[in-house]
Amino acid sequence: MRFQAQMRAASLVGLLLIAGCATRPQVHAPPPVSRPYPAPRPPARVVSAAAYVAAAGAIDLFEIEASELALERATMRRTRDFAEIMIRDHKGSSAQLSLAGRRLDLLPSATLDPRHQAMLDELRSAGDFDATYRRQQTAVIADALSLHSAYAASGTSPTLRPVAAAILPVIQRHQRLLRYL
Repeated sequence: MRFQAQMRAASLVGLLLIAGCATRPQVHAPPPVSRPYPAPRPPARVVSAAAYVAAAGAIDLFEIEASELALERATMRRTRDFAEIMIRDHKGSSAQLSLAGRRLDLLPSATLDPRHQAMLDELRSAGDFDATYRRQQTAVIADALSLHSAYAASGTSPTLRPVAAAILPVIQRHQRLLRYL
C-alpha cells in the first residue's frame, strides 16, 4: 500500500516536471500589487500548545480554501495539480492536529485569522491568479516550515510535538513542489 502511494507521488512529481517543460507563450504580467495584510508573527522559541494549534490550524484552513479556489481559477494545469496535493495534505494534517488537540481540549479555529483572510481576499480578486497563488504559497509554506520545525524541536506539549514532526516532511515536500509552479 505504501509503495503504491510512493509510486503515485513519484508519478505526480514526474508529471509536474514534464508540465513545467512544455513550451508556452511567454506572457509578461505587471508585477503583483502587494496588499497590506499584517506580516506573520515569527514563532517564539517555545510555543505554547494553544498557540501552535491555533497557528497550524490557521495555515491548514488557509491552504485548503486557497487551493480550492485554485482548482476553480488557476489557468495552468500544474497549479491545479499542486492545489490538489495541498488540499489532500492539509486535510490530513488538519485531521492529525484535531485528533491530538482534542486530547488537550484544543481545537483549531473554523474561521480564518485576519492575515489569512486578507490573503484569501487578495487571491479572490487577483488579476494574475496563478502568480498570486504562487507568491502566497511561498510565504505560507515558509511560515508553516518555521512553525512546525520550532514546535517539533521545542514545543511544550509531548502530545503535539510528534504531530509537528510528522507534518514537517509534508511541508518540506510542498516547498520542493512549489519550485515547479
